[in-house]
Amino acid sequence: MVIAIIAVLVALLLPAVQQAREAARMSQCKNNLKQIGLALHNYHETFRVLPPSYLYLPGGGGLQGPPDPVNGDAGPGWAWGMLILPQIDQTPLYNSFNVNVPCWDPKNAIPVQTALPVYTCPSSTNPGPTYNVVNSSGTTLALFSRGNYVVSAGNFGIWNDPSPDLTKIANGVFYRNSRTRFAEITDGLSQTVFAGEKTPYHSDSTWVGVVPGATTCPTPRFAAAGCDLGPAQVNVHSGPGGPNEVPPLIFPPGCFQFTDEMNSMHNSGGNVLFGDGSVKFISKFLNGPTWAALNTRAGQDQVGDY
Repeated sequence: MVIAIIAVLVALLLPAVQQAREAARMSQCKNNLKQIGLALHNYHETFRVLPPSYLYLPGGGGLQGPPDPVNGDAGPGWAWGMLILPQIDQTPLYNSFNVNVPCWDPKNAIPVQTALPVYTCPSSTNPGPTYNVVNSSGTTLALFSRGNYVVSAGNFGIWNDPSPDLTKIANGVFYRNSRTRFAEITDGLSQTVFAGEKTPYHSDSTWVGVVPGATTCPTPRFAAAGCDLGPAQVNVHSGPGGPNEVPPLIFPPGCFQFTDEMNSMHNSGGNVLFGDGSVKFISKFLNGPTWAALNTRAGQDQVGDY
């Protein structure tokens, strides 16, 4: 009888303990995004622009390598997460990089593997602090530290576009070589998505950079989603992918969610950073067109409450 009573009590208490732990993880995840938001504002204060999703030298050449035949990517590849290191109190780490060579160069092999708690959501199922960046043949191109947060390029997946200037193609805030100013975000900072979660339960992501020729594939359980190019490891979009498609919003990760979309391991949605520095929990049941509107920088859309 005593054993039976204890078993019942354990069964009653265990869900409550798990919920309390997830609440603590959720709080830390939100706090990380708030720190990232503050860093982005400080970066803008210093340089008068926001950092790009990642950097590349059009045409490549020399140390930057030949341009990728698909999208034209070349070195140096440094991503937004590396560029704001001084703004998140990581100046020594930033100074340890050799920025005169690409992010995948052996001279940067040690710092690019540094695990940073501010870029790690406790709810994500990180199998390890680093992962292999590979090409479509499975050849390892680099070993990068994981990051569980990515920035939004807007509605469209632009990873295949070789255009040297994506300003008039990407309608979000962050994209390759972007230099977005707050004044250009006419939808309003509080109505514009800057960043959100991405978990390796679905596909890999990093704060370090983009390697030309890299591919981003989902884990085996989500194989139906297919693969995307390397930029999806730092930069995502909201959809829709075409004029007749409904914008995807699948939190937590679903089998039909692509690798270039946000996803989360929280129960019913994910944390999202807005341009004003606020962090909000976006439900997976949010209206798709509303999600699309929130990801544009100058869509002249007023979405109201959500």
